[in-house]
Amino acid sequence: MSADRDVESGLQQMEGYLLWTSKVTETRAQAEDFTRRLPWLTTGQREEVERVFTEERLAFHKAALAQIAARAGELRGEYEERYGRLKARCLGWCLGGVGTAVALGAYVSFSYVAEK
Repeated sequence: MSADRDVESGLQQMEGYLLWTSKVTETRAQAEDFTRRLPWLTTGQREEVERVFTEERLAFHKAALAQIAARAGELRGEYEERYGRLKARCLGWCLGGVGTAVALGAYVSFSYVAEK
């Protein structure tokens, strides 16, 4: 069971790394596109604008991903709680049904024996 958790954890880390790497690449491309529309910038100014743009966008993405992860954790807890209640309710109904069937069977059996 521990090996499965390790594999799952490793896959989640890899997925997170790939997601973040794609955001960094996307953000750098957006920064270059932005500075390309400002042809009057010097090379130094262009690099500084790209750096600040990238820094700000990555901070935004990091905050957004943190909010998404937190909400996903909350939803997981809510769904696990609901699933537990549903499972208990289904088990109760099944046990009640089996109990009713056994009681009905016993009643019919005893009624049949009493008639003879």
